[in-house]
Amino acid sequence: MVAQAKTKERIIDAAVSLFNAKGFDGTSVREIATKAKVNVANISYYFEGKEGLLETLVTTYFEGYIAELENEFELRGYKDAKECLQGMVSAVLNYQHENRTIARLVYREISLDTTFIREVMTTYLTKEKYYLKTVLEKGMEDREFRKVNPSFIIIQLKALLSMPYLHPQYLTEVLYIMPQETYFLEQYNGELTAWIRTMLYEQREPKKQVYVRLTRK
Repeated sequence: MVAQAKTKERIIDAAVSLFNAKGFDGTSVREIATKAKVNVANISYYFEGKEGLLETLVTTYFEGYIAELENEFELRGYKDAKECLQGMVSAVLNYQHENRTIARLVYREISLDTTFIREVMTTYLTKEKYYLKTVLEKGMEDREFRKVNPSFIIIQLKALLSMPYLHPQYLTEVLYIMPQETYFLEQYNGELTAWIRTMLYEQREPKKQVYVRLTRK
């Protein structure tokens, strides 16, 4: 069993590396087997081919992704919308950082229109929308958040969360930021916190100063 687990792990690591470098269509089963130092038949045995291997990568990634959201929602969702949303954002950011090579591959693949990706949307991303939308609506109901359109906030939030891991080369080569470093994770989490406050927290207008003009009689 241990040997089988190690073989599967080598195949997955090789596939992620090659899919990121050459794309799914540009990678052959033989190349994966060669890089993983396994027999080609092992890929069919464990994953039923290259397509099955990709499906395993995507579903495994989103299983963990949704689990992070669910944990934060169950922990804080019915108590404090602000803490819950911030907790979910931090948890997802950490999860992406820890799985950044797979995250890049997954985010690129879900931009395609295939039957499998539609199933992913229905199974996993619909759950993500539910948790985020529920917290946003609760925050507005409890007057923790100002009135917003939840769908548009989700669009912006997902873009902010995924961009560094979908386009790490842009950050490295153009902005000279290293998204794989711990300092980036800490600083970017702080920036997302500031964005949430700006977009969602009620902006209280400063009290108007009343000046009384005194005149001598």
